Amino acid sequence: MSLNPRIDSWSGRVVWLVGASTGIGRATAERLHARGARVVVSARSEAALDSFVANHAGSDKLVLDATDHDAVRDATARIVNTHGRIDLAVYCAGTYAAMRADGFDLDVAKRHVDVNYVGALNLLDAVLPQLRRQRGGHFSLVASVAGYRGLPQALAYGPTKAAMINLAEILYMDLQPQGIAVSVVNPGFVETPLTAGNEFHMPALMTPADAAKEIVRGWERGEFEIHFPKRFTMWLKGLRHLPYGLYFAAVKRSTGL
Repeated sequence: MSLNPRIDSWSGRVVWLVGASTGIGRATAERLHARGARVVVSARSEAALDSFVANHAGSDKLVLDATDHDAVRDATARIVNTHGRIDLAVYCAGTYAAMRADGFDLDVAKRHVDVNYVGALNLLDAVLPQLRRQRGGHFSLVASVAGYRGLPQALAYGPTKAAMINLAEILYMDLQPQGIAVSVVNPGFVETPLTAGNEFHMPALMTPADAAKEIVRGWERGEFEIHFPKRFTMWLKGLRHLPYGLYFAAVKRSTGL
């Protein structure tokens, strides 16, 4: 079901991806560039951004730490000054460390909140006034199926992704009447530097390129929630409807944790 306007062509659209140095963000930037978008990539790693720009003619880079509110605002102003508008702003920056209660680390947990959630709020604060001036545009958050319900080893990560999903839902209700599109991306397991350290089996593992294909297709179709791979995410969606006793038992049986 299309809850946002469909996108028939990316040609000339100004797309800013925050967190595009590796993984899903970089693969999505590559796919959008190939489809004709005017891509701006941001991340903390200047070397990774230089590599992207060198291999994608016409793209721009802005080295950025998304947790720095003033830097995100400055970057937004620079993009608008250069390109005149922002058609799609994507927050795909993130951090992940497996954590359970017996290994709780407050500093690591707070870092997840800063990078995964507060950084998204910084981007929202910076770009929303521009989207309102334009009377259009699209704001997209890359969350995770780990935000659907509590999962083992996701003590630091899962709550931040749940917050992003909730944020996207509220933003959609507020901004859709103003002509501003909002979407949330909930991937399953994707082969990225963040998941490389996982010591457990990751079902339906995807490549970043395949994930990018799903994401861009979802934006083009005007979807609010873009989730994949369906054979995995639909199973998790089903678990959301179970009462807690059945849910906890099902997760333990499936994961052994």
